[in-house]
Amino acid sequence: MNTDLECLGDQIAELSAHLDAATARLLDLIREFDSRGGWGNGFSSCAAWLTWRVGLDPGAARERVRVARALGRLPRLAQALARGELSYSKLRALTRVATPETEERLLAVGRAGTAEHVERIVRGWRRVDRIAEARETTKRHRGRALHVFQDEDGMVVIQGRLEPEAGAVLIKALEAGHDALYQRRRAADVPAGTCADGSVRTGLIISDDPPTRAQQQADALALLAETALHHGVDPGAPGERYQVVVHVDAPVMADPDASGQSVLEDGAHVSAETSRRLACDASRVVMRQDADGRVTEVGARTRTIPPSLRRALQHRDSGCRFPGCGLPFGQGHHIRHWANGGPTTLSNLAMLCRRHHRSVHEEGYQVERQADGELCFREPNGRVLPRIPPPAAVSDAPVELFRAHHDTKGLHINARTSMPGWLGERLDVGWAVDVLHPLAASSR
Repeated sequence: MNTDLECLGDQIAELSAHLDAATARLLDLIREFDSRGGWGNGFSSCAAWLTWRVGLDPGAARERVRVARALGRLPRLAQALARGELSYSKLRALTRVATPETEERLLAVGRAGTAEHVERIVRGWRRVDRIAEARETTKRHRGRALHVFQDEDGMVVIQGRLEPEAGAVLIKALEAGHDALYQRRRAADVPAGTCADGSVRTGLIISDDPPTRAQQQADALALLAETALHHGVDPGAPGERYQVVVHVDAPVMADPDASGQSVLEDGAHVSAETSRRLACDASRVVMRQDADGRVTEVGARTRTIPPSLRRALQHRDSGCRFPGCGLPFGQGHHIRHWANGGPTTLSNLAMLCRRHHRSVHEEGYQVERQADGELCFREPNGRVLPRIPPPAAVSDAPVELFRAHHDTKGLHINARTSMPGWLGERLDVGWAVDVLHPLAASSR
């Protein structure tokens, strides 16, 4: 009986190693599929596609993608998994901290200890990383400085060091100031504020020559300072300030192929389908014009989907209805657009997140409500996109299939392939991390 149980235990250990070796191949496929954008057919990420196609929990799917990406730069760990020497549980923990420089020593940890040992050492390793990161952050914070002084010729000199997040804000602000001063004027046929030779007159610096990039940055900084001092400027109500206004002719709204305008307020053209998407769930003002283009009547602003109907839609759909998505928030989509006579009723509405609302309007995906009330989504080629894809075919003898596949690759796995080198001694996590971690070793 004991011999039978020992044989059964060996079969468990061998099959587990085969599964880990097969997982290595699976992760290789996931990494290639992710890098080539195979999930881009309506899904927001490779993890979202895995959740839909394979049935993984979203958290487990994100972890598979993370590990797959990490193994692309950790060949030793990847090979150990492919040979069945490391379990996926160990590898998942090691890839949280491993780098090409520390991969070899962490591989030794994985081979020597159990999954619990690896988890404990990785937690200690990350603690050292956080301490080092906190020290570096404190050092950067103390090193922040800004010096502003006037040079002998009267020019103001600015020298400084900013923390990364403050520097990022300043860079974005300078980009905005630069765009406000230069790009908008260049877009016009006869730019306002230009000199006779075509150079830009900013009002801050007047030069006969076109300004250099450094001079443009200086002008942008001056504009930011002036803008900040304009406390009396009324920014308007928040609800009005952040609205995007699109002007669309009625024929274009009803038929994307019809002639007519579809432009943003600043004159930038947008596609007719983009206008139809924005109009699905937005405020609407109807204006009538005469033959000369003069406005003769302006209607009251209304919502295409009233608040009460939106609450009912949110309660019924509870998030995006696109297969494999399920984000808990989204926009109301008219299955048959209101411009084509579609009613604004619950049966003609579906909740879609921003990405999938765009997929349906601009990327060729189709949605229709069937007679039983269920939604049917189709890919641009007309193929039905099932809510739950059919399961893949599985062999009746998976163990023999794994063994034959690995034998052809010269990979001979047995019950002791993934056995750790641990002899039962107590694990001293502090000592292990102190010896293994480069920062701990260097400080010692």
